[in-house]
Amino acid sequence: MRKTISTEKAPQAIGTYSQAIQHGNTIYFSGQIPLIPKTMELNQGDIAEQTRQIFRNLEAVAQEAGGTLADFVKLNIFLTDLGNFQIINQVMEEFFTQPYPARAAVGVAALPKDSEVEVDGVMIIG
Repeated sequence: MRKTISTEKAPQAIGTYSQAIQHGNTIYFSGQIPLIPKTMELNQGDIAEQTRQIFRNLEAVAQEAGGTLADFVKLNIFLTDLGNFQIINQVMEEFFTQPYPARAAVGVAALPKDSEVEVDGVMIIG
């Protein structure tokens, strides 16, 4: 049984995808770039503030699904500059506690809207 998860507290999907899909007690999150939900414009802060925006967006969708960031079991982080990896680690410590979710970090040539970072993930609830 599939259920679409959607909230106005996170950026609306700008393509043929959903913010998240729930199947059983597993929620699969689409990639989030640092869009500000009200304006749908990129957060123009530094990479740390952009990453904070992404985690706030993921948290809003997680709450809509009945969970929190603590329920994430897997994150995928896409960076246009792997030199920012340490900054991403520092911001993650602001939003996550041990045990941290499993994670992959991948260097990519480009991201939507010329974002520097994108994050998707998987959450288990219940």
